[in-house]
Amino acid sequence: MPSKITHRTVAVLKLPIPVPELITYARAIIAAMSNNKNFQTPSPPLLEVGKSIDDLEAAEKIAQLRTKGAALARNEKRTTALAKLDLLKGYVQSVADASPASAADIIASASMQVRKVATRPKRAFEVRPGPVSGSVKILVPSAARRVSYDWQYAADGGSTWTQLPTTLQARTSVSALQPGSTYEFRYRAVTKTGAGDWSAPLSFKVQ
Repeated sequence: MPSKITHRTVAVLKLPIPVPELITYARAIIAAMSNNKNFQTPSPPLLEVGKSIDDLEAAEKIAQLRTKGAALARNEKRTTALAKLDLLKGYVQSVADASPASAADIIASASMQVRKVATRPKRAFEVRPGPVSGSVKILVPSAARRVSYDWQYAADGGSTWTQLPTTLQARTSVSALQPGSTYEFRYRAVTKTGAGDWSAPLSFKVQ
């Protein structure tokens, strides 16, 4: 059965490019989060974020005078302010994730935008019927980017294991099994540091 797709509510910063508009936008977020019951311990602290915005505003005023080197200094303050805002967004996201049913309202209360992202749960170790009688498909969670998988099955409750070909993907198939019989299947991941432990066996009645 395919994994059920769920939706995660994600906080989004739609940051204006012009610095004056960015300053206004950032201060709206700070104001919305101040004394907001949803955000008890903002990280970074709102005063710290506010200071970075104040520093950016001061640097922008000097840059407007076209003083030599002022634009570069302003851009550095902008980079710092953006980093603080991104950390603050991460904090808001963590609060929203802790209360999925209220996530959209929590994010909106911080004066941030809301986006829903489709997510698929991590694949579990499972055995499915194959395309023909006496065959099965085995699927397991991906262990890493560079990994191979060893596979075994047993027809006697796990007393005697039969080795299957190693694969580079987190799935394999087995055929020529006895329909109506119950088999045990297990796997292990092999990385550059060596082979892991065999998984707990999974029983499956072959169709």
